[in-house]
Amino acid sequence: MRKTVWTFGLIAGAILSVMMLVTIPLENGIGFDRAEILGYTSMVVAFLLIFFGIRSYRDNVGGGRISFGRALAVGSLITVVASACYVATWEVIYYKITPDFFTKYQAYKVDQAKAKGATQAEIDKQLADMKQFAELYEKNPLVNVAVTFVEPLPVALLITLVSAGVLSRRRRLGPVTGVAALSSQ
Repeated sequence: MRKTVWTFGLIAGAILSVMMLVTIPLENGIGFDRAEILGYTSMVVAFLLIFFGIRSYRDNVGGGRISFGRALAVGSLITVVASACYVATWEVIYYKITPDFFTKYQAYKVDQAKAKGATQAEIDKQLADMKQFAELYEKNPLVNVAVTFVEPLPVALLITLVSAGVLSRRRRLGPVTGVAALSSQ
C-alpha cells in the first residue's frame, strides 16, 4: 500500500503545487474569484488521482478486489500526502513570494462588500474579523498549517468516498440469467 499511496499522493501533490504556483501570480489579472474557481478545479483534477490510486491498489495488490474500508484508507492516505504537498507549497508562497497576500485579500473583500452595498459598520466589522484572523494566521504557524491543510480536504474526501464506493464493488454473473449484477464486497 505504501508504494501506491506515495506514488499517487506525490503526483496529486505535484499537480496541486504547480497549479498553485501558476494561479497565485494570475490573481492580480484574473481576480480572486476566478483564481479560486481555477484553484478548486485544479484540486478536483489532482484528486482524481485518488480514484486511480485506489484502482491501482485493487488491481495490483488486492487481486481485483478491495473492501470499502481498505479503499477509504488508501484514498485517505493519498489525500494526506497530496495535502501535505499543498501545505508545503503554500507556506513557501505565503512567506517568500506573496507576504502581502492578506492585505490584498482584505482590500478585495472590502471592495466586494462596498459593491454589494454594505454599510460602513458592516465593512468595519468584516475588516476587524479579518485582521484578527490574519494576526492569528501569521503569528501561529500551527494555525497557518492547519487552516491550509483543511482547505483541500472537502474536495479530496468527497472524491475518496465516491471512489471507494465505486471501486469496492465487483461484478459477478447472476446464476440464471447470466446478467452482470453489482454487489458489495
